[in-house]
Amino acid sequence: MPTAQSAAISPPELDEVRRVAEAVRTEVGKIVIGLDAIIDVLLVTLLAGGHSLMEGVPGVAKTTLAKAFSAALGLDFRRIQFTPDLLPGDITGTYIFNMKTGEFTLRRGPVFSNIVLADEINRAPAKTQAALLECMQERQVTIEGETMVLEPPFLVLATQNPIEQEGVYPLPEAQVDRFLAKIIVGYPQPEDERRMVLHYQQRPVDPSAVVPPGWVLRTQGLVDQVHADESLVDYILALAQATRAHSAVALGVSPRACLALQQAARAKALLAGRDYVIPDDVREVAPQVLHHRVILTPEAEIDGLTGRAVVDSILDRTPMPAVESRGA
Repeated sequence: MPTAQSAAISPPELDEVRRVAEAVRTEVGKIVIGLDAIIDVLLVTLLAGGHSLMEGVPGVAKTTLAKAFSAALGLDFRRIQFTPDLLPGDITGTYIFNMKTGEFTLRRGPVFSNIVLADEINRAPAKTQAALLECMQERQVTIEGETMVLEPPFLVLATQNPIEQEGVYPLPEAQVDRFLAKIIVGYPQPEDERRMVLHYQQRPVDPSAVVPPGWVLRTQGLVDQVHADESLVDYILALAQATRAHSAVALGVSPRACLALQQAARAKALLAGRDYVIPDDVREVAPQVLHHRVILTPEAEIDGLTGRAVVDSILDRTPMPAVESRGA
């Protein structure tokens, strides 16, 4: 159990995080129906300083969700439609010769934004996909040898279609590992889908910005102050080791995954109004943080096993530490 100590985050700060997060859920919920759990994962990803990969068949509101989420946050938003002929410069920008001045001027690409939607990211070839890699990991762009820092906050929301095989380029493992979370966007529940159809003829209200200026950066700073007991760190490491020892796994999760899981659990705790992590925080975010990082053996794939099933089985059989509060 952790020792008694004063709270690192004040009650008013915790209350503001809860209140603003609920406002975001409500505002985005005016546009998309039945995706509350996914909105929470996006909030965790944003506050943890990571990126999210959303996978689902066409028509399940992945792009609509990303746009509504950005609008509710009041942040700069740009969308990139990935296509086979998309060039790296179309993402990062390029220098254009100005005939009037006789000089080259930088035309910044869409990556110079707070939230970047990489729509159908697996439709672009590897060279173009790699243009995002430096942006995602280093928060910077290098154009013609000049390095420019991307202003925080910076979040990449990528989408991909899992069923198409023609004309797509699977993301390399190194890039998949840069996504803090992978979100599976499935079909809506029958009642949610009924509400969609009933309200389809009504013009949706454009979401309003409900987040105070500077809130995202302030809250990202608070995430680092959320306490994680050493026993929870051991729990995270045990989960990682279990993926590496699993008989159906050819390659388990990396140390980057352990860091991502700890940061995501801290963000989850903060959104719940706590300045300390409990085991349930780790357990709730672990599937989204770990399952896309698990590479299965060919035999397991033939048998129809998935990374999510492996992570769920590991969570079921790995004992959780007895950490309930941050008190004495």
